[in-house]
Amino acid sequence: MKYYNLKDHLEKINFREATIKGQGKEKGLFFPENIPRFNEEFIQNLHQYSNEEIAYQCMKDFVGDEIPSEILKEIVAETVSFEIPLEKINEQISILELFHGPTLAFKDIGARFMSRCLSYFLKDQQKKVTVLVATSGDTGGAVAHGFYKIPQINVVILYPKNRVSPVQEKQLTALGENISALEVNGSFDDCQNLVKQAFSDEEINSQLFLTSANSINVARWLPQQIYYLIALKQWIQQHKEHPVICVPSGNFGNICAGLLAHFRGLSASHFIAACNANHVIPDYFTTQNYQPQKAIATLSNAMDVGDPSNFVRVLELFGHQFETVKNKISAYSIDDDETMKTISKVYEKYGYILEPHSAVAFASMEKYLQENPDQKGFILGTAHPVKFPDAVEKAIHTQIEIPESLKELMKKEKKTVEINSDFEELRRFLLHKI
Repeated sequence: MKYYNLKDHLEKINFREATIKGQGKEKGLFFPENIPRFNEEFIQNLHQYSNEEIAYQCMKDFVGDEIPSEILKEIVAETVSFEIPLEKINEQISILELFHGPTLAFKDIGARFMSRCLSYFLKDQQKKVTVLVATSGDTGGAVAHGFYKIPQINVVILYPKNRVSPVQEKQLTALGENISALEVNGSFDDCQNLVKQAFSDEEINSQLFLTSANSINVARWLPQQIYYLIALKQWIQQHKEHPVICVPSGNFGNICAGLLAHFRGLSASHFIAACNANHVIPDYFTTQNYQPQKAIATLSNAMDVGDPSNFVRVLELFGHQFETVKNKISAYSIDDDETMKTISKVYEKYGYILEPHSAVAFASMEKYLQENPDQKGFILGTAHPVKFPDAVEKAIHTQIEIPESLKELMKKEKKTVEINSDFEELRRFLLHKI
């Protein structure tokens, strides 16, 4: 499998190079040259396959011969080594709980897969790699945990000051060792722009071997297909109709992975991009005009993105045909007030605790189902409610129990370096502290 640069189609590299490099010339994202279809028998009989087998079938064509099959099987087994249940909330809406991994967020899957692939690719190299990543919340913790103490790899995480939850902050700042956290006076978009500048800076790249662990990296983005298949495996055992799939959407890597799986044969009647007050994509579907905006801080902070970098991959999947995109995807914008009301309502009516991101998805799914009452579907539960205690406890008037795995973490000291949204400050840190 070859991957081409969306900004320069002549730049084509293999999976190993794309994993290590992160992005291409002119900050372009890599995209698979071919979209391999799933075997029809495989899709129809998902219930007969283990999650490990599903993960292997999902990823083998994208990896090709860059990783031996036996080692790839070990990597995917570790990637999905925790429960990923599809739970019913009401008669029309279920939730895929993606928060049973080590950092209680869906990004554990992509981060675990990428870290193990990168470790394999670097096992015989002497030069250290610096993984540089921006996070709006959960990516940082997942990447920190996934790469913690892995030889030959340093991790530098940029996150917006005062815009992540206390649990999210501890998960990305308390580990130390080979993990460095930079607290940026700015938004997630500012953090992401700093990372992109670093990748295009000649001096930094002449002295450091940089790669990214954001969903711009194919090794982080592509494995997110796996849990859509695991969801469908459970769905087809309970339902006859194809599901509507609603995805909390910020940087659009998550929904793009689901759409890629759909293009490969995963059955779904429709996709919904559930956005918060950062409504660039809902506006695009209304006006056909993509207009980046300055990110607005919300309760669903991991989705506070004003210029989603993965949306270009969505457009590439659909051949940049607006009507085709609009026929398969709907997009809704849910503000904080409606988010809080949704958390409260779902808890009172169904006894289920949503956190802000899944609440945005639930509210978006409800809007779609009001217009399409004969359909059913599931939302993606992307984080555990304990990661957002202030909002959730205010909405449900009940204290959330902290899992045992977090109690020790919350006692640890936060280790960060504060910087402004100034590339020269990031440059100095990378060249003199790493």
